[in-house]
Amino acid sequence: MTGTVTAVSRDSGHAFSKPNRESITLLAGLGVAGDAHAGRTVKHRVRVEQDPTRPNLRQVHLMPEEALAELGAAGFQVSPGALGENITTRGIHLLGLPVGTVLRIGDDAVLEVTGLRTPCKQIDDFQDGLLKHVVGRDDAGAVTHKAGIMSVVRAAGVVRAGDAIEVELPPEPHLPLGRV
Repeated sequence: MTGTVTAVSRDSGHAFSKPNRESITLLAGLGVAGDAHAGRTVKHRVRVEQDPTRPNLRQVHLMPEEALAELGAAGFQVSPGALGENITTRGIHLLGLPVGTVLRIGDDAVLEVTGLRTPCKQIDDFQDGLLKHVVGRDDAGAVTHKAGIMSVVRAAGVVRAGDAIEVELPPEPHLPLGRV
């Protein structure tokens, strides 16, 4: 399974959206160089309040371009980086990947998928009504999240729009993505 990076974004502050960049540098065990969420321990404000010593399983946020297109079709103004993702992708069903999936990006970068991004009310602060489009229920009544996935950096590298993404599934049994 392969895909493509369509945009990369980072921000040194804790703003909701992240500006697009020509490239981002991934640092092993830390995340995106210069991004507010980079670090070995949690950086998300709520998680820091709960326990600042917990490992950071949310170093790099990935969002499928296809989901942004769906939100656009529903009337929302979303572009790459708008929902706070670091890497926007095309051609990979990110939400269907199991925990532990390895993503090889470009020449050197390697990410390991840790779980789902769990959106909060800030999404409605960004655009009213958006939360109900990224959090819902499936046919069985289970809660679904459609705001991308989270990962940690296993190998450093520079990532740019146009880079190829190679997907390596972990050994079975596959564990479905949960909240991180």
